[in-house]
Amino acid sequence: MTRLGDLERAVMDVLWDAAPAASGGVTVREVADALDGRELAYTTVMTVLDRLAGKGMVQREREGRAWRYRPAATREAHIAQLMLEALDLGGSRDAALVRFARSVTGTEADVLRAALGAEAGATVDDGPAGRVENPRPGRPALDEATDR
Repeated sequence: MTRLGDLERAVMDVLWDAAPAASGGVTVREVADALDGRELAYTTVMTVLDRLAGKGMVQREREGRAWRYRPAATREAHIAQLMLEALDLGGSRDAALVRFARSVTGTEADVLRAALGAEAGATVDDGPAGRVENPRPGRPALDEATDR
């Protein structure tokens, strides 16, 4: 996953914020106008969008002489991927996960529990062996023991 610089992040924020309303994407001019407090040249915004397209962060489609840009993934998907990459930086993924789990608020812990419970419920096979299917290759299957 690509880490974003400050200006790239600001441009992606504009695209992510516009995504629901502008399913066809936004133009360079629209992005530049949304970044009006930064006083950036049109060509600077165009270059950033072109680089983001090259990195696979945005998709673009030709409309007349202009391009329309939209995010390749949601903000949440991008953040989740960054979190997974951060877990891979350390020596012990388990230790990092435990430390993270201890740092979340009660409400955030409830959200995590619900997500893990839903994942565990979706992976349990009620067959005779009572085995747990793993829909996530390379990652441990979730079961009630990991939901605690």
